Amino acid sequence: MKNLPSLLQRLRIFRGKKDRPEIVVEWPFFLIVTFALAFVYIESVSSNAALRELPRLVLFTILMIVHIILHWFSLRLRKWNRVAVYLVVQSALAFSIVYMGANIGPLLALYMALIGETIGLLREKPRWMILAVVVLLALSFLNYILLIGRAEWYWWLLAVVPMTFFVAVYVTLYSRQAEARQQAQSLLKDLEGANRQLSEYAARVEDLTIASERQRMARELHDTLSQGLAGLILQLEAVDAHLAGSRPERARTILEQSMKKARETLAEARRAIDDLRQPAERDLVKAVLQEAGHFSAATGIPCEPKIDITLAIPDLVSESSIRAISEGLTNIVRHAKARNVLLKLTGIDREIGLEIEISDDGIGFDPETVQAGHYGLLGMRERVRLAGGSLNVYSAPGKGTQIVIRFPLEDSILE
Repeated sequence: MKNLPSLLQRLRIFRGKKDRPEIVVEWPFFLIVTFALAFVYIESVSSNAALRELPRLVLFTILMIVHIILHWFSLRLRKWNRVAVYLVVQSALAFSIVYMGANIGPLLALYMALIGETIGLLREKPRWMILAVVVLLALSFLNYILLIGRAEWYWWLLAVVPMTFFVAVYVTLYSRQAEARQQAQSLLKDLEGANRQLSEYAARVEDLTIASERQRMARELHDTLSQGLAGLILQLEAVDAHLAGSRPERARTILEQSMKKARETLAEARRAIDDLRQPAERDLVKAVLQEAGHFSAATGIPCEPKIDITLAIPDLVSESSIRAISEGLTNIVRHAKARNVLLKLTGIDREIGLEIEISDDGIGFDPETVQAGHYGLLGMRERVRLAGGSLNVYSAPGKGTQIVIRFPLEDSILE
């Protein structure tokens, strides 16, 4: 997507290359010039007996051929200094051809073709264009005086000036039309490229969406079925221990909690399957107290939450916090072998936001050696990250574990 702003700009604004002249009068113009000059050549040779002498005929033919070839060569001109050299050479050739032809026909044809070509080449440099046209008109006038004489100079004025105006208008209109066609073709190529790029982006977005949904499903299944079943197993193990110790009343109490937990797990699993995209709207304080109560009742490990929240907690942050706390407590039961657990929630500072601390005095572990395939800690990190928070784990073998989660919050305060 980095290339999209520049692409849109190219679609809005016609691009003009100011660093080099672009001849916009294309090959049809030069085809007309070629036929006109060929006709002038034939007419000059047929009407002037002196030109039919072999040396003059050869020289005249060479000059005319070079003049025509250079017209076509002008299509490849790209630098201003080359354009200047080209116009000087072509002007000298035109002057020589007209002088040798001794006919008014070559004068009009050659100079009008050069004037039209000059307008096309120097459209981006109007001052140089006007100067070049004036020089060509002066050369044509000099040719006319040498051929006809000074007495009839006004005939040059009546013939050349109107034709120059007609050529200027024709070349300008044709150049604009050709330029518009080139710009339309360029825009078409840009649109085709944009379409291909958008198609590629759409395919990539689809792949990323599928991968994101798979990760979300993995988190939801882990946070509902996996955690719920893990909790049930712990409670059933506690029931078994109480029954073995002849404490049926305590076993019955935990069994009732297990059945309640099983129903809640089933409800959460159904809710996750119905709509994975919609986070459950739950009260954070109430949910944390329930999680802590179930944990202490099932394991016998004291866990009295310390909650100090005055900031408004968004639903997404609340849902992510509850899931993370539930997973953290489940991991303590599975791996920590702890005797005490600290659960602390603080949300009173606008700059800090919501901070959650889950600590235990268990056996600890090395965070660097945790395998990526263990979905507990991985799911906690991913869920916290998607809610805009951060998760840090501090632990070492024999020194317990501390998990700190922080969520940035809006500047709204509960009344």
